[in-house]
Amino acid sequence: MATVTALYRYPVKGFTPESRESLTVVDGRIAGDRVLGFRFANTPEADEAWSRKHGMLILDHTPGLARLRLSYDESTRRLAISLDGELLVEDGLEAVGRARICDAVANFVKDLPESGLKGHPECLPLRLVGDGRTPRYQDRPDGYITIHGRASVRALGKALDDPNLSELRFRSNVAVDGLEPFEEQGWIGKPVRVGSMQFRVHTSIVRCLAPHANPETGQRDRPILTTLTHAFGQEKPTLAVGLVPEGAGNIRLGDEVVLEG
Repeated sequence: MATVTALYRYPVKGFTPESRESLTVVDGRIAGDRVLGFRFANTPEADEAWSRKHGMLILDHTPGLARLRLSYDESTRRLAISLDGELLVEDGLEAVGRARICDAVANFVKDLPESGLKGHPECLPLRLVGDGRTPRYQDRPDGYITIHGRASVRALGKALDDPNLSELRFRSNVAVDGLEPFEEQGWIGKPVRVGSMQFRVHTSIVRCLAPHANPETGQRDRPILTTLTHAFGQEKPTLAVGLVPEGAGNIRLGDEVVLEG
């Protein structure tokens, strides 16, 4: 039997996750997921509008973001970001607070050896976008819920000679045990039930460079993409799938995952 063994949401796009015992699904998205993001100054989109991820601060071009740890309090709308156990910045989401947060993050990022800001002064100042409540900055405008089987991560770790390969590299919302390696890739277009919720599996998740970044050190230390294509014969480097929910509800640790098609 396949069951949910870990749940994650990401209050700030590109930053560390919150581990949760349950996730609430409303309007096709996970409540509290990607409700904020750091957008470059030269992007034309309005602050509340969805945009493609490369106009924002993300692990794909700035792997050192993985070193930062964050805490977001939804009730007070305050964001705290720490580096190596020391508070880097904490402030609210009013205009002055956003500016302070952006300055602190930019000062950290611009000195990294790999940085989306390096050589791009037009990207500054950063803009902290989002209302802190509405999930809108997923990689796709329709905001899939992402799920992977832990067996897939273990198989990839074996191919990389890294038995401790962290699933946090893949930034999924839901991790499942009890599947065969990459079994979830055969679910595309089929209905899946997770606990009491119904989903349709819409797409495979093709990976960018983000999983190359070690979630602890921020160093690119594993050739994830080429290993997925060469060791597993994938045409494109793929791990995890995107689910579209059929209604609202909750996903909980221990929920049974059943392919119904």
